[in-house]
Amino acid sequence: MRRPRKLDTDAAEADERTVRTAALALLAGRDFGRAELARRLERRGYQAELVAAVVEGLVAERLLSETRFVEQFIRQHAGRGHGPARIRAELRERGVPEAEIEAGLEAAAQDWAALAREVRRRRFGLSPPGDYAERARQARFLQYRGFSNEQIRAALGPGEDTDP
Repeated sequence: MRRPRKLDTDAAEADERTVRTAALALLAGRDFGRAELARRLERRGYQAELVAAVVEGLVAERLLSETRFVEQFIRQHAGRGHGPARIRAELRERGVPEAEIEAGLEAAAQDWAALAREVRRRRFGLSPPGDYAERARQARFLQYRGFSNEQIRAALGPGEDTDP
C-alpha cells in the first residue's frame, strides 16, 4: 500500500499559482461571477478549498467583481433583446446572489417596455398584430424573451407602430 504523500509548502504554493493562472486565463476571456468561476475551475480538477482561496484573493484584488459581472451581463443581454425575467433566470443559473441581481436590474435603468416594443418591431415589423392568433403568437415570443405581461401589453398595445 502506498502512503499518502505529504504536500510541502512549495507544492501547495505551486498549486495555488496554477489555479490562479487558470482563473486569470478564464477572466481574460470575459467576466464571471464568483460561483461560475469556481465551478469552472473545479470542473478542471482543482480542489474546492484551493479554488475558494484563489477566488477570494481575486475578489480582494478587485480582479473579480460580482457587481461588474452583473452589470455587464444585463447590458449585453438587454442588447440582445432579452427581458428582465430571462436575464434574472440566467443570472440565478450562474449562481449570482438574488440581491446582486435585483441591484443590477435596478441600476440598469432600462425601459423594458420600450425594449419589448423594439424587439417586437424587429421580429414582426411595424404593423400591429391583425387578429387574436397573431397577437397571441407575438405575446408568446416576447414572453419567451423574458418580458412581463405588463411589458408585453405595452409592446402589443395601441400606438406601438408610431416612431419614438
